[in-house]
Amino acid sequence: MTDQQDPKDPVRRPYPVHWEADVVLRDGGIAHIRPIGPDDAGRLVDFYEQVSDESKYYRFFAPYPRLSDRDVHRFTHHDYDDRVGLAATVGGEFIATVRYDRTDENGRSAAGRGGTRAEVAFLVQDAHQGRGVASALLEHIAAVARERGILHFTAEVLPANRKMVKVFTDAGYTQQRSFTDGVVHLDLDLEPTTESVQVMRSREHRAEARSVQRLLRPESVAVIGTGRRPGGVGRTLLRNIAAGGFTGRLYAVNHSFPPGAEIDGVPGHRSVREITQDGATVDLAVIAVPAERVPEAVADCGEAGVRGLVVVAAGYSESGPEGRERQRDLVRQARSHGMRVIGPNAFGVLNTAPGVRLNASLSPEMPRSGRLGLFTQSGSIGIALLSGLHRRGAGPSTFVSAGNRADVSGNDLLQFWQDDPDTDAVLMYLESFGNPRKFTRLARRTAAAKPVVVVKGALHTGAVPAGHQVPVARIPDSTVDALFRQAGVIRVDTVTELLDAGLFLALQPLPAGDRIAILGNSESLGLLTYDAALTAGLRSTPPLDLTTAATPADFAAALTAALADPETDAVVVTAIPRVGREEPADLLTGDPGLAAGPGGTDAATLGGEGEGGDDPALGEALRAAAAGDKPVVVVHLALDGLADRLAGPDEDGAPRIPAYRAPDRAVRALAEAAGYAAWRAGEAEPGRVPQFDDIQEAAAADDVRRMLPAGSPPEGVTLSDQDAATLLGRYGIEVCRALPAPDPDAAVAAAAALGYPVALKTTAPHLRHRADLGGVRLDLADEGDLRRAYDELTARLGGPAEAGPVVQAMAPRGVDTVVRAGVDPGAGSVLSFGLAGPPSELLGDIAHRLVPATDRDVAELVRSIKAAPLLFGWRGAEPVDTQALEALLLRVSLLADDLPEVVGVSLDPVVVAAEGVAVLSATVRVAPPPARTDLGPRALSSF
Repeated sequence: MTDQQDPKDPVRRPYPVHWEADVVLRDGGIAHIRPIGPDDAGRLVDFYEQVSDESKYYRFFAPYPRLSDRDVHRFTHHDYDDRVGLAATVGGEFIATVRYDRTDENGRSAAGRGGTRAEVAFLVQDAHQGRGVASALLEHIAAVARERGILHFTAEVLPANRKMVKVFTDAGYTQQRSFTDGVVHLDLDLEPTTESVQVMRSREHRAEARSVQRLLRPESVAVIGTGRRPGGVGRTLLRNIAAGGFTGRLYAVNHSFPPGAEIDGVPGHRSVREITQDGATVDLAVIAVPAERVPEAVADCGEAGVRGLVVVAAGYSESGPEGRERQRDLVRQARSHGMRVIGPNAFGVLNTAPGVRLNASLSPEMPRSGRLGLFTQSGSIGIALLSGLHRRGAGPSTFVSAGNRADVSGNDLLQFWQDDPDTDAVLMYLESFGNPRKFTRLARRTAAAKPVVVVKGALHTGAVPAGHQVPVARIPDSTVDALFRQAGVIRVDTVTELLDAGLFLALQPLPAGDRIAILGNSESLGLLTYDAALTAGLRSTPPLDLTTAATPADFAAALTAALADPETDAVVVTAIPRVGREEPADLLTGDPGLAAGPGGTDAATLGGEGEGGDDPALGEALRAAAAGDKPVVVVHLALDGLADRLAGPDEDGAPRIPAYRAPDRAVRALAEAAGYAAWRAGEAEPGRVPQFDDIQEAAAADDVRRMLPAGSPPEGVTLSDQDAATLLGRYGIEVCRALPAPDPDAAVAAAAALGYPVALKTTAPHLRHRADLGGVRLDLADEGDLRRAYDELTARLGGPAEAGPVVQAMAPRGVDTVVRAGVDPGAGSVLSFGLAGPPSELLGDIAHRLVPATDRDVAELVRSIKAAPLLFGWRGAEPVDTQALEALLLRVSLLADDLPEVVGVSLDPVVVAAEGVAVLSATVRVAPPPARTDLGPRALSSF
């Protein structure tokens, strides 16, 4: 857009390109929101002509059939400060507009910071009313207004215009409402509230879920690029959709088809527009043409009103800079027509629901219908997941392999699966994060209703796969763990573990606790399972050995008894091929005599199994006994046929039991399910973020403004010890005084002021917290001790100027810990905790939680490190005051959340004593706050 200045207009700011955004509307379609400029005069006139007289009356409170030239000039020439207009567009044409004009407190026009109010007005084309366009525009114009220093919106609405009144009243902002002279007067405080953020996120959830539903539940599909001869990707996709039993209408598209063409019984057309000329519609287009021809296909789909695209073509970001730009153009072009994109370089999508039966993928077979939602960014991993589920008697509800995930991502699928009645659990293979904060929020909400299991690949820096050119957050793996743990996500390390956990969650109820029973016909296999269970953190009774002669009835009786035990939450059955005491023929020669042991006794022989290591009788017995609300899993050796039988469908509706070839795989899946069940039970009574009466938030904010003057470097500044102590003190965090000791006499004076016993420490950066180098001397009881320690320390570590010695009062004995808060570029503010010194620095034994942390979060944080027993009386030691420690963690969390300029806090060490805590050293870094995109208006990722 050109941005030429009219000499008669007031001075305008440069065109604010950062206000542009793509948003998902209530029906799942896409609109582009952008500032209105002088070049939009024609678009505005065309838009206004398509608005009904009634809508015009509601906007102007009088008949207003057309816009005058003066109106058009006024509504298209803005200074992007006191006067701002935004438009929602589809296909480049306006479908709605909103504008504000700055006013003073009395409603008169104002300029600059002299006015903190603005009058706002909307106009939505009648054909697009009810799509949530006005609500989206309100979010964006409010964000613009806040950026320009406007704190309140005022609006006047006719009472009959109920839709617009509802837009304002449902937004969640603090508001006042009055009625005078036949007009509803509204005043909105634009400061985001908990309610306004919740309203925005609820709308986002419904819209994005609907946009995915349009892709996965189409009523009509066109395959663009279907070849006239067998073979090729397009023809393969067409065949797979048809063979899968798609219940909707299917079309083949190729610009070279003759009129009336038919491909494998599917009607052929030269374009999608040709399909829609007679009133037909196309919901989903699968594009299988070379990358250079995709723009033509997308334009055809946009003009035909297609709702979504699956692009399987390669040659995009994975191919280099030119491909990256081609990928950006693809997304821009599709969104401009209101379409979402899966891909490019996608493997495809599946929906096994009987009413859909869509196999728009390169998978040659339609998988069996199941209850698992599958998302992967890798086609090869997608093939492995589908194959693994099929081999084990399970299948997906829906499946998406997003390829380069230029548009639709795992976050969108979480929005859809949360409420999808056909999906009981979600399995995801992620190679990169685009928006970790949003993923955590969505995963936590989904996990409250159904389990989410994730493999996070590409753990090492620089390992993000080629093609993932949307914004990618590279965050430490320990932070990823914290994100997942806090969100209730089950994290596994391999695709095999993903399938193991998914199979369990698809077939069995969640355990009520971590107490298990083990029974089976192999003592050795039972002991291996017992060891694996304890290693996985489960509590188990000793295995019950049924002996190798156990019959199916013995298994059933033992399983029934174990499930009836109120002290048991789950049962693991171990099984090897049953051993009979009959006199069968020798397995190789058929001679009965050769089957006898020495002295004519019978040798143990395999019995009861059919082909493939099956045991139909045992399978039937276990499934009959497993009925109930407690989970059962099977560990087997050489009984693959039995495993298939246990997990396969049953006409009588008997429970399906997951079976595993190794004990560690079975108990790991069970342990993950138990951990998730405990998290979910805790979510029923979520923790709270407590408020402390002694916190001085306003004073702390003033301190930060003083400590971080305008023009500070982007990396920020580290506060002096005094400033750090002052800021922390505003949040009730007291740092023990440390007085400088530039010479022995000053050290003695400091000790006298503090009171003996004291500690003498160096403050040189390379010596801090290094007691092993002699930089800390403790329990100095008198002046003599102090002078000797001073002489020794400065002789060994350098003079006072180099060592920077300080004197500090001795803290009570306890456990040295470290508390930190920092801003991760992808995840946001993170609270960290560990034991000071080698446990955290050498062994990495440190735990994390996202800010703001609840009381439950910090309780789990303290207990989640491996060295936590040292805090709770390990080996007879006195337990320390973890309640005071948790209060300190909450205060640090609140500080980091309230003051975004505080980008780093390190309290090291924090001595946790039997009563209370002592913060011996503190470092605080402040910087210009990073942008918080998660609190802004709804918008799809832009790149």
